[in-house]
Amino acid sequence: MRSQELRKQVGNMMTDPISDMLTRIRNAAMVSKHTVELPMSKVKFALAKVLETEGYLAGVERADGLKHPMLRLALKYDSGTSKIESIKRISKPGRRVYVKAQELPYVRSGHGIAIISTPNGLMTSSEARKRRLGGEVICEIY
Repeated sequence: MRSQELRKQVGNMMTDPISDMLTRIRNAAMVSKHTVELPMSKVKFALAKVLETEGYLAGVERADGLKHPMLRLALKYDSGTSKIESIKRISKPGRRVYVKAQELPYVRSGHGIAIISTPNGLMTSSEARKRRLGGEVICEIY
């Protein structure tokens, strides 16, 4: 009986919160939702701020006052279609992907962005290229 309870607990445990965030954004964009709420963390907030400055999200705000702090994202649409065509996790818990500054990826020949986790924080691959920083490739968006 004890092993069944343990399996249930492990089944509900989230191993990759960033992947969960990207999946929630992807699913909301597919059904044309205007807002997405997800559990708050510093990394997710920084990732959302990068998406906002690059024009993929209309707004990012922290929703306090609830039992747990939440992150509320406002999706951006252009004449009914989402600005986010595709959002894909690159570096995963089972396989981390690190690149040097000279090897930073170009997404869709510069029409998309790759978000890189560098020693100076999260930034786009073009910004990391300008600063000559490498790091972990978090995701690609176009």
